[in-house]
Amino acid sequence: MRARSWPELHRSLASPSLPGFVLFFVNLQLRSLDSAQFTVVGSAQPITAFVGEDVVLPCHLFPPMSAEGMEVRWFLSEFSSPVHLYRNGKDDTESQMPAYAGRTEFLKEGIREGRVALRLRNVQPADEGQYRCYFQSASFYGDALLEMKVAALGSAPLIAMEGYQDGGIRVVCRSAGWYPEPQVFWRDLMGREVLPLSEITSQREHSLFETEASIVITETSNQDISCSIRNTLLQQEKEAMVSIADPLFPKGSPWLAILCTILVIQSCVIGFLIYYFKRKERKAAECRWIDCLKAAVKVTLDPDTANPCLVISPDGKRVRMESKHQDLPHSPERFTYSPCVLGHQGFTSGRHYWGVEVVSVGGWAVGVARASVRRQEGAVSLKPEDGVWAIERQSWGEYWALTNPMTPLSIRRKLQKIRVSLDCDAGLVEVFDADAVKPFYAFPPASFGGEKIFPFLRVGGGGTQLKLCP
Repeated sequence: MRARSWPELHRSLASPSLPGFVLFFVNLQLRSLDSAQFTVVGSAQPITAFVGEDVVLPCHLFPPMSAEGMEVRWFLSEFSSPVHLYRNGKDDTESQMPAYAGRTEFLKEGIREGRVALRLRNVQPADEGQYRCYFQSASFYGDALLEMKVAALGSAPLIAMEGYQDGGIRVVCRSAGWYPEPQVFWRDLMGREVLPLSEITSQREHSLFETEASIVITETSNQDISCSIRNTLLQQEKEAMVSIADPLFPKGSPWLAILCTILVIQSCVIGFLIYYFKRKERKAAECRWIDCLKAAVKVTLDPDTANPCLVISPDGKRVRMESKHQDLPHSPERFTYSPCVLGHQGFTSGRHYWGVEVVSVGGWAVGVARASVRRQEGAVSLKPEDGVWAIERQSWGEYWALTNPMTPLSIRRKLQKIRVSLDCDAGLVEVFDADAVKPFYAFPPASFGGEKIFPFLRVGGGGTQLKLCP
């Protein structure tokens, strides 16, 4: 059947012939398909993710159609700062929010039918929010809203007796690692709720909540009591129970003096042990620092490993980010997705030490990496399990150790000079602030397995410039 123009179809429609009438509507349907209009469908219900685990955020097109040539973007409040961006047939990490670097993966097995998903690794409480899944073709666009809620079940409650108060025994219930803020319930043996004496809830490491609630149990009150802590999002709780024997209550008996004596001795022993181990740790750090100074090495940056958006100075000491990619020769050693670079010098044994100066402040990461770290198959995963030991300054000023999950660092001023210490034989990586004796972060000992370890830098936007120094 040959193609027909719109005037011809008008004449066909004007005639009483049925074939002309059918052809008109077939052509009309084809013109509708050319417009490529679609609806983006997300998840009707909030998606619950667990802290430290991975979550998948799905969305698809209706009617089904190929999205291979479309732009697909996940973002939160700002369109220009995507959580993840796919366009021109590949992932685009240049404008990705720094907090999501190395943590996202675009799942496109069903992209020819318009079905895609975003995998977010190592979920943190800060990831909670409303995500938009956005598709754009040459002539149309649309988006859908996906709400992600974050949850964490904390530790089992720990109940401890902490001395006498108001004619009874003060009992404290503690637990940590909850999200969102949990509820605490004291109950007697019959399941009836008992009002607490005090309750303190605070956010600590990784924005997780820890709680402490106390109650006074007297001889006349119920001496069997339980402490339950509930996650309000998951509607799950953890419980612990305590039973206090009669002889422990104060009656002028020797039990009171014995218990007080035990508590005093226990406090003294714990205080001494804390002092002893902290002093031992400080002495060990001082020794490592002195040895580190003796093992200072001169390192330079390897331009063959630098991402095309990074500019290396001729002496190999400085690195900065440019907005445009340079036209560089292909190198299998080059980081193609993430703005990273390695040092020329690698180490397989011994202790080594070098410095990094932050010339202009923005986002950056400093540390070491294995020779086998991923460079050309997507964004670099910045965690020890994948061959990177580094600390990071995010563009808004927070400092993190890039562990799994990430560890916040309580650094109250801008770091200008960082010292990196590498002990290949002990598998130890430590990071210092300028001339401080004690590291502000020491990674847990690792096994390098004889693999060569290199200095590692990642440079973010905002005019960041880093310089290697003695």
